[in-house]
Formats: sequence, C-alpha cells, structure tokens
Amino acid sequence: MDVSALRQGFAGQLVVDGDEDFDSLRSVFNGMIDRRPAVIARCESTDDVRAAVKFARERSLPLSVYGGGHAVTGHAVCEGGVCIDLRLMNNVSVDPDARIGRVGGGALWRDVDAATQDHGLAVTGGRMSDTGVGGLALGSGSGWLERKLGLTCDSLRSVQIVTADGSVQTASESESPELFWGTRGGGGNFGVVTEFEFDLHPMGPQLLAGMLMYPAPMARDVLRNFREVMVNAPDELCAGVALISAPPEEFVPEPVRGQPVVGVVACWAGSLEDAEEGLRPLREFGPPAMDMIQPIPYVVVQQLIDGGVQKGLRNYWTADFLAELPDEAIDIVCEGHLARPSPISQILVIPGGGAISRVPDDAMAFGQRTAPFNLHILGLWPDEADDADNIAWTRELGARMKPYTTGRAYLNFIGEEGEDRVQAAFGPNTYARLQALKDRYDPQNLFRLNQNIKPSGWREEKEAVAATA
Repeated sequence: MDVSALRQGFAGQLVVDGDEDFDSLRSVFNGMIDRRPAVIARCESTDDVRAAVKFARERSLPLSVYGGGHAVTGHAVCEGGVCIDLRLMNNVSVDPDARIGRVGGGALWRDVDAATQDHGLAVTGGRMSDTGVGGLALGSGSGWLERKLGLTCDSLRSVQIVTADGSVQTASESESPELFWGTRGGGGNFGVVTEFEFDLHPMGPQLLAGMLMYPAPMARDVLRNFREVMVNAPDELCAGVALISAPPEEFVPEPVRGQPVVGVVACWAGSLEDAEEGLRPLREFGPPAMDMIQPIPYVVVQQLIDGGVQKGLRNYWTADFLAELPDEAIDIVCEGHLARPSPISQILVIPGGGAISRVPDDAMAFGQRTAPFNLHILGLWPDEADDADNIAWTRELGARMKPYTTGRAYLNFIGEEGEDRVQAAFGPNTYARLQALKDRYDPQNLFRLNQNIKPSGWREEKEAVAATA
C-alpha cells in the first residue's frame, strides 16, 4: 500500500511490513492473534490521529486502535488496514489539589498508578498493570478498587475524542453529554479517545492486601464462605476468588507448585487501622494454607497477578454476570477447575455490590449494576496443537453456568461471541440508544473492530453490496 499521502504532515512514525519493528509492534497480548496491518501509524498527537482516521476513511480501509493491546479479541490490530498506535501518547499529569488526572489515550494502568500514587491518589484501574487505560475505561473498567471507588468509567470527567469525520470533540456532562454517556461503557464505537480526564480519590500509598491460598479440595467451602462474607461486606472490602494452579515461586512449597489451588485476593481500600478487622472474615476461614496478606504499596497490589498471565499465551475467554451463586453453581465451578486441560487456565469470581451498585443503570452506557458476582473463565495455554481442547473447556464450563447468569456480560471479559451477545450485554433500551449515537457519529461503521454496535443501516448496506459483487 502507498502510504505517502499519510506521511505528509504526520509527526509520528509509520511502520510497514518489512520494517524492523513491524512484528513486535503488531503483536498483542493474545498469542492466537496474528494480523498484519498495512501500516502501523505511531501517533504522537491528536493531529496524527486525525490524519490516520482520514486516510483510512477515504480509502475504506479497516481501522484498529492500539492502546494496550490487552483485549482477548485482539481488536488492537487489523488485517490489511490502518492500525492507529497510541502507545507514544502515554503521558499522565496530575493536579493533586483538584484531584484530577489527565491521561493520554495510549497509557497503561501502571503509568497512571505510578503518577497518581506520588500524591496518594488513585482511580479504579485494571487488575493487571499492563492493561491499557483506553480499552478498560471505555468498556466500563473493572478493578480491585471498584467496590470502594466504583468502576473506572464512574470516575471519568471527560474525554477528547476524534470521531469518524475527523473532528475533535470534548465529551463531558456539559459538552456533548449524550456522546459522553455512550463512551462510558460503549467501548471504542464512537471514535479514538486521545485523552481521558479522571476524578482521583485518596488511596494508599499502603494497603493491607495480598493472597490467601487453599488446597483445591477446600474450593467449595472457600467459595461458600466468600459468598456469605461478600453479601454484606463494607465497600472497603475488595476481593476476588481465583481457581488457579500454584505458581512456581519460592514462597510456594515445591510439591504444591503447579497443582490446583484456590486463591483469595483481598485488599482493604480504607484506613490501615480498620484493615485487620475488615479482612478478618476472609483471613480466619479455613485457615488458609498460606496467608500472604500484609501491608504493601497500592502499586504492588496492582501487580499481584501480573506474573500469572504472560503476553503471548493463547487465550480464549468467556464471562457472565451471575444472578446468584448457589451451591450447585459452586460445584460446577469447582469441577471445571479440576477438569482444566491447561494448568495455567483460570476461573475468577469477582463480587459486585458497594459503590458499583449505587449508580443508576441508565446513568451511562454500562449497566448491570446489581449483579452479585461476575464470573470470568480464562482459557490459557501455550501450544496451538491444544487449541481445540482448551476452547471446548472454556465453552462447556460457560454453558454449564448459564442457568445461574443474568443474561448480561461485561464485554471487556469476552471474546468474539457475536452480535446477539453484544446486544444482550446492553439490553434493548440501552442498545437502541447506543445505536442512535452510532448512526450520528459513525454511520459507516469505520470503528467496528470492537464489541461492535452496528449503525442501523450498516448491515443491510453491506449485504446488498456483497450480493451484487
């Protein structure tokens, strides 16, 4: 492809197949994704983003946006089109007096955590520090602090966004409020966000946090206790259950390494004086085989599970909000844990409640505020030859859990599961409102590499073109 027209006035770097960095720049977190963009546009400014959007739109090219590259779908890269790479736009500035953070569209959560913790402030961020801010925040944003501070999008003040026509807009409660509503949960459907503005909250720098570890035969009892504790837990108790294999670390006894275990990751998002009593209902149960909870910096909390899921593994995920977590559902989860074909696959049970549940469902595009638990099934394995077994395990466990779900899902946690799944995740009223926004801001569906909200006429138009081709 001739990219000379894009080079004119483009301040960043254009990388094409054959360039030294092409393969490393097109790689994403999920090792199953192997796409080759025609050009990777490494943007340094909003003007660069506008130029790349214009170039793709005028040539009807596929367009993707690379922020952190962490989504299991691999939507950060496209085949044969323009990849807008925001990773150079990773600046983070903090106004500690106003408690406001301004974050570039290509920043990672470790960038945000480091800058905000210099002032004892934080905003709910991803549970892995190399997650991109953009994908997480636009998809709503689940993280360890969500029961105390709400989801990431709940702290969003404004976005600067480049829309499909190349215009730059600020969306907030007072400017383009309907677009702002849609960006909080609607994903990247409406444009490329080049800057986020967040409210920041006092947090840290030290929290009482860490992991409790139990042998696999205790999984049912651990989950039942977790269910009962979290039903009436204070907002400050932030936690999740991870059915995993024991990591190959020195702190784990050698015979246990690689064996199925149950981990409870917990932190107290409040004063250290109250933390011991606040975490007691979880820590005293069992007792755990290992209690690794201790006062640690918040930035370390944000990296607790980084080592368990490395970039380049093959990933296949599914997820659902649970309407309930009865004993029968716990039995299914525990059976699935022991049946994993890959020892590095994981099952996560994340509690709802707290600050999440006090935001009205229609306040922003992301709803499903009252589900008591969120189930996340992560198939992870290294070898392509094992694809069929691991995909089947993920699908079968997800299907067995369907009777206990709300029918909705947190879209950041799922792969390519089809248009019906996207519509169901939002519900009919919210989806209709989002589709009206899509009709207004992206009627040609330029931004479709995402959990796509299709413009009302787009499918029919494309099918008609295909029928006459």
